[in-house]
Amino acid sequence: MVASAAPAGGAARSGARESVAWSAGEGRPGLFLAPIVLWLAGGFALPLAVVALLSFQPAGAPFAPITAELTAEHFQALLTDAYYVRIIVNTVLLGLGVTTACIVLGYPVAAWLASVPARWKSLAIALVLVPLLTNVVVRSLGVMMLLAPGGIFASALRGLGFGQVQLLFGWFAVGLALTQVFLPFMIMALYDGLQGQDRRLVEAAEGLGAGRARTFFGVTLPLSLPSLRGGIVVVFLLASSAYVSATLLGGKKIWVSGMLVMQEAMALLNYPFAAALAMIMLACSILATAMVNLVVARLTPWVAQRATTDLGGTRWPWLARSGWAAADALAPWVYRLLLALGLGLLLLPMGLVVVASVNDVPQATVASFHGFTWRWYRAVLDNQRYIGAFQVSLQLAFATISIALLLTVPAAFALARHKLGRRELIAALLMLPLALPGIAKAVGMLKLLQWYIEIPAFFGLLAIHVVMVSPFMLAMLRASVAALDRGLEEAAQGLGAGRLATLVQVILPQLAPGLVAASIIGFLISFGEVTVTAFLVTAQTQTLPVRIYAEASFSLENTINAVSTLIIVATVALLALLGRLVRLDHAWRR
Repeated sequence: MVASAAPAGGAARSGARESVAWSAGEGRPGLFLAPIVLWLAGGFALPLAVVALLSFQPAGAPFAPITAELTAEHFQALLTDAYYVRIIVNTVLLGLGVTTACIVLGYPVAAWLASVPARWKSLAIALVLVPLLTNVVVRSLGVMMLLAPGGIFASALRGLGFGQVQLLFGWFAVGLALTQVFLPFMIMALYDGLQGQDRRLVEAAEGLGAGRARTFFGVTLPLSLPSLRGGIVVVFLLASSAYVSATLLGGKKIWVSGMLVMQEAMALLNYPFAAALAMIMLACSILATAMVNLVVARLTPWVAQRATTDLGGTRWPWLARSGWAAADALAPWVYRLLLALGLGLLLLPMGLVVVASVNDVPQATVASFHGFTWRWYRAVLDNQRYIGAFQVSLQLAFATISIALLLTVPAAFALARHKLGRRELIAALLMLPLALPGIAKAVGMLKLLQWYIEIPAFFGLLAIHVVMVSPFMLAMLRASVAALDRGLEEAAQGLGAGRLATLVQVILPQLAPGLVAASIIGFLISFGEVTVTAFLVTAQTQTLPVRIYAEASFSLENTINAVSTLIIVATVALLALLGRLVRLDHAWRR
């Protein structure tokens, strides 16, 4: 009896382990990763391959097929013509300038977020996430009003005696708009690093007599360099491939590479030339990423060593002491000033959009308030173009997160629970769509849809949107899966629950908050996307952000601010819902 019972018990435990392994994705990691890998191959790798081949095609008919005749004439034209070289160089310099501004403003805001008491943490994070998840056109409109002739900046400069200053339609306006758009990425990257730092190191530095400036350069900066590296890469890649803010704030006087790609592909139908420029942008992005990684790797030990010595070395110790003393005295004031500028830049443009939505003026960028009215909201509700675009955006966003969940949930289980030797490499490859310019993907998908006209344009949009939101959702779900209590699964299996019952009754209830959080973030990203979407929309598939972008580029009627305000309110409401499910700082850090 005993001898016969032992194998049965062993078989039961073996069956339980097998069932748990099945539910956890441990038994078949390749099978669980296959869906997202196949989707990325079709929606990401294939368009990039098309762009690469297209860039070497000779100039010809707009819809000509790919031929075996390859040429480098487009690259030669781009790299030898002073006009194109100037645009490429200006774009890179713009990206560097925006990245520098984001670093300067991002550190104080990130440090403030890390120091906020726990009960106010979610609210503080929301102040950063609301601008981050509100589409770029809305925020660019706010910056336009901020810099308008009658706006806050212009009025302040006049008060200081500078007279009438033209702030719009120049490099400053474009740079400020891009800084506002991408600053949240830098803040959240730095926040992750600062939040995880050992507070005792800062206290030890202060106990040894170091002031705020020396503590920052001696402790905070060296420890946060890995997070800073991530923020620099993301901001530079996004800023150097952006064109929406440059189009709106540059007034056709400022040209960047993204605008040139848009013109060559959409207006002139010169796809090989547009593809060649997109490949050059891609090469610049890869080179910049490699340089940042190299510099940070070499800088990390140098900063740690340098910060422990006197400023300026030991040749003039009195200068070092006086220099640190002056820096420590100024540090609190500089911190408060940069914090105010950072938070103001994030929130003020959005507040101006809300105020302008009830301003009784016909033009969207009028900064002075002339009277209260609801007529712009009534006009929006009577405008079938806005309503139709809103419906398309909703359909696209819901379809995107539905497919993305089907792809990322199995992948999250495989990455979080399977002991795979190259797991982090696989995870990095699945995040690769975030590291490459979206314009390159857009040009490739546009060409694919032109070749295979039987494929509806909506499916092309859907494929790209899933590629764009999947990395965010996968990162969040991977952390959620890792936090699941596996003991409950084993207990359910031990009590005789089958695979499906364990999945439905044990795993999904625990995972539900993470699923909803990932879905909300994915929905907001998909709903607000315009940079890539503008290449692929048709008259029947125009999304709301693209409609706003088109209106802002031509008519600038005040209905744009009313629509934008509705988007801001919806974003705040969804983030409030998300905050009830998970802490917002935990949700983003996932």
